[in-house]
Amino acid sequence: MDVVIGLDSGTTATKAVTAGADGRVRDVSSVGYPLLVPAPGHAELDAGAVTRAAVDALAEVAARARDRGDDVVGISLSAAMHGLVPMDGAGAPLGPVVTWADNRAAEQAAVLQADGRASGLHARTGTPVHPMSPLLKLAWLLGQDPDRVTGVPRWGGVKELVVAALVGGRHVVDRSSASATGLHDIHAGRWDDEALRLAGVRADQLGEVLPTTALLDGLSGDAARATGLPAGLPVVVGASDGVLANLGIGAVRPDVAAVSLGTSGAMRVVVPAPVVDPERRLFCYALTEDRWVVGGAVNNAGSVVRWAARTMADGGGDDPEGPAADRLDAQLLAEAEGVPAGSAGLLCLPYLLGERAPWWRPGLRGAYIGLRREHRRPHLVRAAVEGVCQQLALVRDAFAATGLPVREVRATGGSVSSGLWLRTLAAALDLPVRVADSPEGAGLGACLLGLHALGALPDLEAATALVGVGDPVVPDPADVDVYARLRPLVSRSTTALTDVLASLDGLASPDGPAAPATGPAPPVPSG
Repeated sequence: MDVVIGLDSGTTATKAVTAGADGRVRDVSSVGYPLLVPAPGHAELDAGAVTRAAVDALAEVAARARDRGDDVVGISLSAAMHGLVPMDGAGAPLGPVVTWADNRAAEQAAVLQADGRASGLHARTGTPVHPMSPLLKLAWLLGQDPDRVTGVPRWGGVKELVVAALVGGRHVVDRSSASATGLHDIHAGRWDDEALRLAGVRADQLGEVLPTTALLDGLSGDAARATGLPAGLPVVVGASDGVLANLGIGAVRPDVAAVSLGTSGAMRVVVPAPVVDPERRLFCYALTEDRWVVGGAVNNAGSVVRWAARTMADGGGDDPEGPAADRLDAQLLAEAEGVPAGSAGLLCLPYLLGERAPWWRPGLRGAYIGLRREHRRPHLVRAAVEGVCQQLALVRDAFAATGLPVREVRATGGSVSSGLWLRTLAAALDLPVRVADSPEGAGLGACLLGLHALGALPDLEAATALVGVGDPVVPDPADVDVYARLRPLVSRSTTALTDVLASLDGLASPDGPAAPATGPAPPVPSG
């Protein structure tokens, strides 16, 4: 069979997914690397580890494809959004990848929010003004080391890094990844002048923006020798991982949303042209020239139950990320099954890692509201699951207010193996939820986009018709009513507690307010 390899370079691992024109996943290889946190607020990747993982994952699936007798006809690239990495003129990294989870630019984001510039930037670029954005990362770095910002030959993200390692040559980026930088005007189709001034970079330091179906020069000789694939093999520039996840689970109609429930979560819909939420709750990123993805990501999903397992269960900290931790998560979720919807009047604001959509406030803290003596561990766990699903329901409400009604959800991610998560999600959204047959959303999406770009699939509608999903989980009407009554309390509580939670930051250290890890933030330059 002729197959395409979808190479998905994520935040903690790179996956290589092999699929043919029938849309069936034939093979998967995963190579992990650690998320580095050298100081509070930092979240980085070793750039060399990312490129080595790409090569190693490709080599593994290429060898097994040969053993099966499959013919690899191309590679299509998916990459995590919002990364920032300095590179030399040939594309070699000059430092680590600063990931979406890095919060060092929080004060720069606050300045732009306070002086009103954030709204215009969000409207033009489709990217919320938040520390995750490369725009804000560069603005922070400009205040720390302006000569470095202006002197680095190339600035890019995970996609540019992988393209340089596999293909070399010119400095390019796909439209999807560019649209998630906060630096690209999604309406005019060019780098935004005001964003460039704020970031302190020139357009020539950023990549040439290509359509997501563009074919690059082909696999380089060095990459071919390292992977066992032929030199010159077609490489499709591809898109970002979030938008490709929609494609990989068949959610490409405007009324079908994709929900990912892993460590973090997101809800996204595909629309035919750029759409910006007037209240700036949603992002808008490109999938292709005529398909755009609108949505909201939440920082806290399965990680909240993992936190509960580590803090409320015996032995929870012994194996924080391994199989034993997975079993403990399942045990706590099974206990929570016995608690009715609403957790006996207990409300959880699950902001353990701050929050993105719909608030876009990195400094938010979590809270339980309504605790009484009769509440036990199962109530706290169920309330945490409900809190996450309510955040996604607030994103769904933003869709409706923006004129994007949703009628069905397709879900993927580690948490969808839990019946409690699925039933709670369906009831909070008041929508049927179908689980994708394959868990390889972004990787399979990259394969499908690559097959389309190479002419093996006529269009993306045909591609998604190949994607299998399970029977719908239908919302329970009684639970729908409970969550509909609770949801306004989530919004009211978040708003009412914002000042209290901010004040608690000053008590985080026993010696008083903690100083920023890297010194005081400089002002954001005027646009």
